[in-house]
Amino acid sequence: MAYDETTAARVRKLLASQRYLAEKKMMGGLCFMVNNTMCCTVSGRGGMLIRVGPEAHARMLQEPHAGPMEMRGRIMTGFVRVAPEGYQTDADLKKWVRRGLDFVAAMPAKAASKAPPRTAASAKPKVIAKAKAPPRGRAQKGPRR
Repeated sequence: MAYDETTAARVRKLLASQRYLAEKKMMGGLCFMVNNTMCCTVSGRGGMLIRVGPEAHARMLQEPHAGPMEMRGRIMTGFVRVAPEGYQTDADLKKWVRRGLDFVAAMPAKAASKAPPRTAASAKPKVIAKAKAPPRGRAQKGPRR
């Protein structure tokens, strides 16, 4: 299911000033990542998913047009689903995106990995090929030694 391109463009405009911003297609929509941490998602099921953290989860569910995020039958604590009516105006959308940004800002900085990331080529163990001897009883090609 496709996500709402208009809402995605509005969110992009709000997040344009963020230094480390990335977009990834995941969780059934378009996810906006700030500092490698999910901030919000324009959902393919309609509405938006906002990451508010477990501490603010119950409080955010009291907001109009907000409900729990359910994935595969489980309630995802720390995320809320906001219906499109909840962010029709630019001020309402800005309020919800700001809540996602506040959660990202409260996250501790991720430690940089000392090892370089693994690639597909480096993930496989290296096998050293042995030199093949020519089959017995057949003539060898090339000059004789």
